[in-house]
Amino acid sequence: MKLYGHAIATPAGQAVDREALSEITLVASPTELRRIAEFLSTAATTMERMGETYRHARLSDWDRSFRSSPRFVVGSSDTEDV
Repeated sequence: MKLYGHAIATPAGQAVDREALSEITLVASPTELRRIAEFLSTAATTMERMGETYRHARLSDWDRSFRSSPRFVVGSSDTEDV
């Protein structure tokens, strides 16, 4: 497993490289954590079903209530271009 992230403040129009992270902290309600857990389970099932063709999934696409949250993306361990 690898963790990557982007800084919140980025100048408009500037390309941003993702950075490897050593730790993440989720600040969320119990309801949000259960929805994230459901998303992760669904992503794992989809990843197994699709095999090598699986690229990534975004929490906000799966659950619109996370649209105003920071982007939460799951990518296959075989995928480097998430």
